[in-house]
Amino acid sequence: MTPSRIPFPHILVVTLVLLLLGSCHEADRTYCNLPAHFAMDNIYQAPVLYTACNSMGQFCTITPGNKTFIFASTTKTSVVNQTAMTNYTGFYLGLSGFIVGLPEIPELGRDESRVVCFDLACANCYHEFGITKRLELQEGGWAYCKSCERTYNLNDLGRTDKGRPLYRYRVSLVGNALIIANN
Repeated sequence: MTPSRIPFPHILVVTLVLLLLGSCHEADRTYCNLPAHFAMDNIYQAPVLYTACNSMGQFCTITPGNKTFIFASTTKTSVVNQTAMTNYTGFYLGLSGFIVGLPEIPELGRDESRVVCFDLACANCYHEFGITKRLELQEGGWAYCKSCERTYNLNDLGRTDKGRPLYRYRVSLVGNALIIANN
């Protein structure tokens, strides 16, 4: 009994499929799969957030306070009571909070910039060591990690020159309503 031979075209197809599947990597995805949920109907209640969502190159952080949300840019802070928010339904601010803003440069394939949302935790410290190190927002659309000394370009999809980019969340801005949801 002779072993059956697989025709050459089939081997080629199987090899190509395996190569394509093997090339899919976590960093290739646009959005991370970490849980996130935040909704705010009237972003003008937080002037810092309103500016970040409507001015190119401006970013702010969103972090929880004592029954409040703190919205901070590099120069200003806005505080909003959680219960004062319309349709308050609870929240989950990723690993360390959010960075929200409007990049100066539109994403590849888009005509205009859209609001983006990144996690406030250093993606590399979290990936390498399993720890959450909160980033520091810097002028010009940058975020800096004191722990690993990486700088992330918020205007370039949260990329850094050494390591993985920031974790990114799905975000929608319709009128004055901002929704961050990664479910």
